[in-house]
Amino acid sequence: MRSFRALNSSGLTLIELVIAMAIMAILAAAVLPMAEVTVTRTKELELRRSLREIRTAIDEYKDDYDKAVEEKKTFAAVDETGYPESLESLLEGNDWGGLYSYKKRYLRRIPKDPFDRYDEGWGECSYEDQPPCSSKGGRDLYDVSTRSNDVALDGSYYNEW
Repeated sequence: MRSFRALNSSGLTLIELVIAMAIMAILAAAVLPMAEVTVTRTKELELRRSLREIRTAIDEYKDDYDKAVEEKKTFAAVDETGYPESLESLLEGNDWGGLYSYKKRYLRRIPKDPFDRYDEGWGECSYEDQPPCSSKGGRDLYDVSTRSNDVALDGSYYNEW
């Protein structure tokens, strides 16, 4: 009797293996869509952070321009808005005619658009463009947006953020 019991308890039957695999497949099928949503949500958070960082830098650049004009460190041209000419202007910085004893830089690097699949860069709008703008028509940089036409988890379009 002892040897009979040892033979029966030594392994799993084919049915038990099939049932275990079916349960694992059902669990995997439930987890994969949740993982995709998590990846999308992470990209959306990164997009919001990047837009906030660039827009804050643009606003600081404009504030420093206005302060330099007010303190007569630099003179405003007739058609000049005070916004940077490009994203690269935010990297290079400006001393504003002696307002600062150094070139104040507004960005360390240009953040990458997490939804930019084709390496097109940010969509740029000038102060003269009518919102919503798809391409920069003026000489300055007033706002940025993603070029992605995808729909966000909340139902809005990323390029409208």
